[in-house]
Amino acid sequence: MDRTCPFLDKIYQEDIFPCLTFSKSELASAVLEAVENNTLSIEPVGLQPIRFVKASAVECGGPKKCALTGQSKSCKHRIKLGDSSNYYYISPFCRYRITSVCNFFTYIRYIQQGLVKQQDVDHMFWEVMQLRKEMSLAKLGYFKEEL
Repeated sequence: MDRTCPFLDKIYQEDIFPCLTFSKSELASAVLEAVENNTLSIEPVGLQPIRFVKASAVECGGPKKCALTGQSKSCKHRIKLGDSSNYYYISPFCRYRITSVCNFFTYIRYIQQGLVKQQDVDHMFWEVMQLRKEMSLAKLGYFKEEL
């Protein structure tokens, strides 16, 4: 996907960058790159006792600290970037922001791969608008508690 395309450039500026801007900017850049390359994985955190958390998990957040914001939050999910062996614990707020961007990229990839009917351009437009709405809600801080 070409970022310089006017359509995607506008979505990057208005939705994607604001959604994936976090206080830990270096990690946020790595998250964006992993999302673009489709190499990011998100998984729920198992109910493991804290004493079994690896030492490197302290640097990557932890079950009680979000790696992207640095805030003390209950982290129910963790992300892995590409082939890295490190997991980063993330809060539900950050997870929703990341997944809303992932959903957008997935749909755009489906269009590029021809998995979406080309005859229904109107439907594609409204689906893209719905995905942009989800990113807007995520960047404003709205997310479902059940995440």
